Amino acid sequence: MGSDSKDLLEIEPLELRFPFETKKQISCSMQLTNRTDDYIGFKVKTTSPKKYCVRPNSGIVPPRSTSDVIVTMQAQKEAPPDMQCKDKFLVQSVVVAEGTLVKDITGDMFTKESGNVVDEVKLKVVYVPPPKPPSPVREGSEEGSSPRASLSDGSNLNYQEAVKTHKDQEDYTSETSALISKLTEERNSAIQQNKKLREELDLLRREVSKQNGGFSFVVVVAIALLGMLLGYIMKR
Repeated sequence: MGSDSKDLLEIEPLELRFPFETKKQISCSMQLTNRTDDYIGFKVKTTSPKKYCVRPNSGIVPPRSTSDVIVTMQAQKEAPPDMQCKDKFLVQSVVVAEGTLVKDITGDMFTKESGNVVDEVKLKVVYVPPPKPPSPVREGSEEGSSPRASLSDGSNLNYQEAVKTHKDQEDYTSETSALISKLTEERNSAIQQNKKLREELDLLRREVSKQNGGFSFVVVVAIALLGMLLGYIMKR
C-alpha cells in the first residue's frame, strides 16, 4: 500500500470514483484509519490542485480511530476523451508527538530532509457514469396515460353508457322484485280463499247429510256455485 512496510494509515478506497457530470461539482470521500497506538499526521496532495478541493487536506488521526476526507471536483465544462482521467492523489503520513496540533502539520514534515519516516499511498481517479435518475418517460406516461386521455374522448362515452346500463339493470331488478312480491301475495291469498271455500263446502255437505238425503234446491245450487268458484280459483 505504501512505500514503507509499516503502513501508518489504511486508506479506503484506493480509487476515487467520481460519478462524472459536466457543469456540476462532484464529491467523494476517503477514510483514513489509524490502527496504531501513535498519533499520525497526514497531508493530501494531487497532481491537479486547481481542479480539486480537499477538506481537510492535512490533519491528525488519533490512535485507533478513523478520519474522513472529502474530495470535491470542480465543475467541468466537458468530459475527457473516453472518460479517462490521469489525475492522481498522494496521501503522506508520519508519526507525530501526542499534543501536536493540526496547525503544526506542515509540508516540511513529509520531506526526506526532515528525517521522518514518511508513508505514502497513491490513489487513482476514476470517472464513472452518474446514477440514472427516475425515468421521465414513465412519469410522463402516467400523467398523460392513455386511460386518462381516453376518458376525455371515446371512453368517457363508454363510461356513461356503462353507468346508464347499470342503472337500467337496477331499475329492472326492482320492477322484477316488485312483480314477484305481488304475485306471491296473490298466490297466498288464493290459497287462503281456496282453503276457506273447501271448509264451507265441507260444512254444507255435512248439513245436507244431516237431513237424511232430503235437501232443498237452494242447497244444491249453493254447492254447485261453490264448486265452480273453487275450480276457478284453482285454475288461477
